[in-house]
Amino acid sequence: MHADQIAIDVATARALIQSQFPDLCAETVEPVQGSGTENAIFRVGASACARFPLRPSQPGPCLAAIGAQASAMSAFADRSPVPAPRPLGIGRPGDRYPLPWMLVSWVPGDVVTPAAMEASEPFAHDLARLVIALRNSSTGGRRFDGQGRGGSLTDHDAWVSECIARSATDVDPRRVEALWHALRAMPACGPDVMSHRDLIPFNLLVHAGRLAGVLDTGQFGPADPALDLVVAWHTLDRPRRAAFRARLGSGDTEWRRGAAWALQQALGLVWYYRESVPAMSQLGLSTVGRLLSDPDLPR
Repeated sequence: MHADQIAIDVATARALIQSQFPDLCAETVEPVQGSGTENAIFRVGASACARFPLRPSQPGPCLAAIGAQASAMSAFADRSPVPAPRPLGIGRPGDRYPLPWMLVSWVPGDVVTPAAMEASEPFAHDLARLVIALRNSSTGGRRFDGQGRGGSLTDHDAWVSECIARSATDVDPRRVEALWHALRAMPACGPDVMSHRDLIPFNLLVHAGRLAGVLDTGQFGPADPALDLVVAWHTLDRPRRAAFRARLGSGDTEWRRGAAWALQQALGLVWYYRESVPAMSQLGLSTVGRLLSDPDLPR
């Protein structure tokens, strides 16, 4: 998925898990295909999985980052109305893998696809209930940390321009650019709130037609209140987006800022994962299509 990606296979993962967590020696270790873009994921028995970072880093900073993720995951799981992974331990580097890694609990369910739940009213309300629960969590006086999405929309102008250029064969560049320039002008809509910060379909699990779990919660922290609204554009059709918005009580500014964050994220997915993870690229295209076809957004 990445030019600088660290290689790890199931034999290496199994050896690290069994040597450092001997109580899991009898458990099977199997790769979870297509489950992550920042970590290689391996299921460990029925109740755990191991996450191995894919991007090169120094062990010290990587360990600090994993510790911060573990803390965020625990906080998210405490506040989420549906199950979410909990950290079970942090692993050490080994002979064939150079970085710390993390063992977390397994959450059962089926991964959502961009269109699978788009017409489900109960699912839309489940998503709204999740966002409300996260927003109602205390930030503890913290503010957005400046990493990634969640601060100023205009900080992403250069990235969006690059993405439009790289996606020109997949999307209408003039329409997309016009939409971005209309949305990026939306002012801030309130103080930072606690946010998942990456509510894409592949981080959501369903069972029996309802939201059953949330994954990749290690970024849980303060951000723009509009950021988690991206989930509506990634997963819901227009009537269900309206139901989601009504449940949250989002005004025009907040709703349009959410659309801006969704556009910023979707454009990057289109080209970056075109060859390596086609499903992620297709998510980007699907979301851009929803944004461009919505008559309620400014042009």
